[in-house]
Amino acid sequence: MREKKIEKERGAIALINTEKEINTELKNKLLDFMREDAYKPLSHNELIRAFQDNSLQVSELDGVLNSLLEEGSIIITRKNKYGLTEKMNMVVGRIQGNKKGFGFLIPDNKDHRDLFIPAENLNGAMNDDRVIVRLTAGELGTKKSEGEVIRILKRANAKIVGTFESGKGFGFVIPDDQRIYQDIFVSKSDFKGAKEGYKVVVEITRWPEARRNPEGVIVELLGHKDDTGTDILSIIRGHNLPEEFPSEVEKQSEKIPEAVSQEDITKRRDLRDKVIITIDGEDAKDLDDAVSLEILPDGDYLLGVHIADVSQYVFENSYLDKEAIKRGTSVYLIDRVVPMLPKRLSNGICSLNPQLDRLTLSCDMEIDRKGKVKKYEIYESVIKTKERMTYENVNKILADSDPVLAERYGSLLNTFKQMEELMQILNKKRRLRGSINFEFEETKIILDEKGKPIEIKPYERGISERIIEEFMLVCNETVAEHMYWKETPFIYRVHEDPDAEKLQAFNEFIFNFGYHLKGIAEIHPKALQQLTDQIKGSKEERIINTLMLRSLKKARYTSESMGHFGLAAKYYCHFTSPIRRYPDLMIHRIIKEDIHGKLNEKRLKHYYSIIEDIAGQSSIRERAADEAERELEDLKKAEYMKDKIGEEYDGIISGVTSFGMFVELENTIEGLVHMSNMEDDYYQFDEMHYMLIGERRRRTFRIGDSVRIKVLNADIANRTIDFSLV
Repeated sequence: MREKKIEKERGAIALINTEKEINTELKNKLLDFMREDAYKPLSHNELIRAFQDNSLQVSELDGVLNSLLEEGSIIITRKNKYGLTEKMNMVVGRIQGNKKGFGFLIPDNKDHRDLFIPAENLNGAMNDDRVIVRLTAGELGTKKSEGEVIRILKRANAKIVGTFESGKGFGFVIPDDQRIYQDIFVSKSDFKGAKEGYKVVVEITRWPEARRNPEGVIVELLGHKDDTGTDILSIIRGHNLPEEFPSEVEKQSEKIPEAVSQEDITKRRDLRDKVIITIDGEDAKDLDDAVSLEILPDGDYLLGVHIADVSQYVFENSYLDKEAIKRGTSVYLIDRVVPMLPKRLSNGICSLNPQLDRLTLSCDMEIDRKGKVKKYEIYESVIKTKERMTYENVNKILADSDPVLAERYGSLLNTFKQMEELMQILNKKRRLRGSINFEFEETKIILDEKGKPIEIKPYERGISERIIEEFMLVCNETVAEHMYWKETPFIYRVHEDPDAEKLQAFNEFIFNFGYHLKGIAEIHPKALQQLTDQIKGSKEERIINTLMLRSLKKARYTSESMGHFGLAAKYYCHFTSPIRRYPDLMIHRIIKEDIHGKLNEKRLKHYYSIIEDIAGQSSIRERAADEAERELEDLKKAEYMKDKIGEEYDGIISGVTSFGMFVELENTIEGLVHMSNMEDDYYQFDEMHYMLIGERRRRTFRIGDSVRIKVLNADIANRTIDFSLV
């Protein structure tokens, strides 16, 4: 009965997909026609006559035209003619707001440079809105290019989280997101019980205009800004992270069995007798990768990476799938997870829990003593992990030779040692080709039962974390190259070559410390890797690594294999975490269809029509998750230091600016020593050397200097910490 229902659902989904493919094909034909040199903007009737296709209905063409207008690919001129946006000195993209009122256009076309948008030219556009911008100054692709928003395609801020303040007969909401610089006006009748200092969700009812603030109504009270739990809730709402799953998604997940069926097992390679283990964090409940390792007779390693087969349970266009696309990724917020999939799947049937049958997609790699993958095989499997290991315990076994743990996991001791050997080999190979290793100390924040931070310290990455990292990297590369040569639609993880101008500015900065980069125009990652080796252990290491990272482009998902600069890899993808990342789930589907010979012309056409949109959505949701995690970390650091006002600490100067200097403490917390709090002298900012110099006493402060500070203030709402020098 269940199988019949699933088949019926899949039939309906196939029909929807077919309609989508027809529209995509017609869209591409129409765009190609409009890109022809002879094309000039045409009216509706002229376009119908010119774009001849006997089988085409006018209603079909109208539907495609409306779709192209909505996405900004075409525009209607003042004379009611259809023109191609890219040919009319216009750019489509996303607005990145600034608290000072101006903004930048981040173009959809990655070959274009960001455009500056003065405040008076935003014309009501807000942070993250999709817009069309007309060029008003400079040339496209140059530093001095400026623009004006002429059309808002899609609003991004229907609901905004902020702090409510009341006035006489009205109120307003100050957005938490400082990139939304305008307060939202609220009429007294729309307060809905909000009081001064409350965190609220306000729904926009009237969008901003040139000299008019947006207006809205309060739709949710989150609690007073100082109440326990309000802070995390504000971040969750602010980044549109849905805590609850829609009822139809929960119902669908409840129909999925809790145990693997015998029917599913018989169709797969049975690996249940193999020694396969998971190594994860102590708190992890969504275990999506397991590993195995054998030494072959010729001395080579046989590494098995076994990944949860989520696509077996979440099929395309189902309620579960649509919700997973919408979320894009699981978000980890210190003491909680906002998962991509319901817990019944993420912590249950999909999670590779110990001593239980689980369906997996396996990649076996034969690796020689130099780290070269000589052979590999990707196939469907069923596994039963022998142990659920933690990073902490494996580190104690390998680094500390812990006798109690060594006895408890005696049968696995050799395997762990062989894993460490292979990790070192893979790491050496990766470094020889130029892969950059950024040594950043991550932060571990420990909360009490009320969510209050009680300890903040650096998180140490040990041998076991590096083992899993290297094993996943080699697996992701192997799968990406395999699918690249198959010439099928696919989602790649790409990290493009850096911008030469940004690298030049970075090179000028590091010159102050006696370092230099060669060949900036066509830089190889090896040059940056050599720099990270040179600065290792120096007091300027962290700031140089930070600025280097900012000089590089952000990694993203796309349908085109463009290589990964940071890893010095020609092919790369994300294959190893389908429980918590949608791109991994998507490429599992494609790989499985390829394994079963189902990637026929129709399926290839279907995947080509959707793959770039899914890659784009995944990149957007990844960015939102990163921002939410970073915001919460900053907030908890400020909350932790609120109780430390007046206390003194040793720190290192991590940044110098025209308004003061940033100091980082041993526990990774960073605060600002503002120029106004440096009372022993008048200080000038030396921009060339990134130094502060006292006018009278000539005392200097530069990045990497050790200083002693006193905690002056901690502002939880703005997530900032102020220090003064002792």
